Amino acid sequence: MAAPLFELTDLKISTADGVEIVKGVDLVVNAGEVHALMGPNGCGKSTLASALAGSPEYEITGGSVKLHGDDIAEWDPDIRAKAGIFLAFQYPQAIPGVSVRNFLQQAVQARTGKDVSTIEIFMSLSEWMDKLDMDTAFMDRFLNEGFSGGEKKRNEILQMALLEPEIAILDETDSGLDIDALRVVADGVGAVREKNSTMGVLAITHYQRLLDHLQPDHVHIMVEGRIVRSGGMELVETVESDGFDAFAEVG
Repeated sequence: MAAPLFELTDLKISTADGVEIVKGVDLVVNAGEVHALMGPNGCGKSTLASALAGSPEYEITGGSVKLHGDDIAEWDPDIRAKAGIFLAFQYPQAIPGVSVRNFLQQAVQARTGKDVSTIEIFMSLSEWMDKLDMDTAFMDRFLNEGFSGGEKKRNEILQMALLEPEIAILDETDSGLDIDALRVVADGVGAVREKNSTMGVLAITHYQRLLDHLQPDHVHIMVEGRIVRSGGMELVETVESDGFDAFAEVG
């Protein structure tokens, strides 16, 4: 039997000074599946996302993280990215002096191990910018510099489209978006999934509105560093009606 696309087993994560935040998470994402992870502020969702991408701010202190059966817990962030781990940041950082076009040309070359011509990257950017309702002039602006919140989030999805990851982790990509921007971003995720049908998605969010668009296959509720309930969209409806307090006794 083939190994799952992405598998977390009894995963424990601490801060650099030894405070345990994630306290034993089990999660399996198979090819093409969308998983939603919900939970109150401070429960460990963003810590999990950052640690999976290899952030030096956190340390995996127990359990395993496997991509196609290979344990990647000790891999450097750049090796994880080349292997297909993608993180869409909650607060994307600006990189002055580096244009969107140049950044993505270098990133795609690193991800694929192949030379990508200027015209190839231009054509790909033009296609996806149109889908994401982005002005093509953005490709020659410095990465995220002077971008609005919605433009930054669109740019994250643009990166995901060109890099074609194995697993995309969306860390509260919907935060700060108005209804129209949310729809564009969600439709962009859907378009990427149509092109890259085996890509797994782990969408971290507080809210139902993004999940109404994404229609996840599985929903997980995280409380105090642990997944305390897994199910379907009925869990999202419980969160909307009763809040995360409905799961507090489980944790």
